[in-house]
Amino acid sequence: MASLRDIKSKITSTKKTSQITKAMEMVYSAKWSKGVGNAKAFVPYMEKIQEVTASIAIGSKDATHPMLVSRPVKKTGYVVFTSDRGLCGGYNSNVLRAVYQTIQERHKSTDEYAIIAIGRMGRDFFVKRGMPVILDIIGISDLPSFEDIREIANKSVGMYSDGTFDELHVYYTHYVSAISQEVTTKKLLPLTDIQTSSKLTSYEFEPSADEILDVLLPQYAESLIYGSLLDSKASESAARMTAMKNATDNAKELINSYTLLFNRARQAAITQEITEIVGGAAALE
Repeated sequence: MASLRDIKSKITSTKKTSQITKAMEMVYSAKWSKGVGNAKAFVPYMEKIQEVTASIAIGSKDATHPMLVSRPVKKTGYVVFTSDRGLCGGYNSNVLRAVYQTIQERHKSTDEYAIIAIGRMGRDFFVKRGMPVILDIIGISDLPSFEDIREIANKSVGMYSDGTFDELHVYYTHYVSAISQEVTTKKLLPLTDIQTSSKLTSYEFEPSADEILDVLLPQYAESLIYGSLLDSKASESAARMTAMKNATDNAKELINSYTLLFNRARQAAITQEITEIVGGAAALE
């Protein structure tokens, strides 16, 4: 049985740990609130650009663009969003498991696909397994701006345009609630299934629809990447907040358990001392 000193030391160290996890919970609670706000604020822009793109791409019979046309798939690109650090529950493992299983099912050779990793955990995971990571970015803020993702978004879309990829998929964690996040995948390119919940608007084009689509479609694809990033970061903050709350609750339970054990051990020691004193006194009579 552990000594009283050992038990007391465990209680002290667990209390210090719980203070750290509680502080981290409060930090990510603030980031979670702002992250969810940023993700929701981006939705109206996404809906509008989606409506305009759909109106031009679908409404104009003469409009044609390589981004709207499927082609034989020789190589597939995967944009994967993960975090740079751990301590966020199953946030990283869930999305990495989904991507890994998909690649194993779809591809027989590393020549058939390539990965764009956004986040250190994803990059390290794929590199460790010898999977081709052609682009990566780490150190993105928990509250990112479009400038943080502009370069890699441009490169991702450019690789589709120049034929490096024949299709491009994005994997990220979609925010549902503070305690629920789900792995989500979207086909980013080609944009063959643009959908809009609103009624299509009729536009008069100046210049032509094709020239407008040359500018609009890359921006639309980049906005999908940025929207996925905002959603992913909101999910990450929520996952960290939940993980730290669970850690704090577990620490409190552990402290209570150690305290009970300490009190029992101290009571047993006192009882033992009294028994020895009584026994010694009886021997002297």
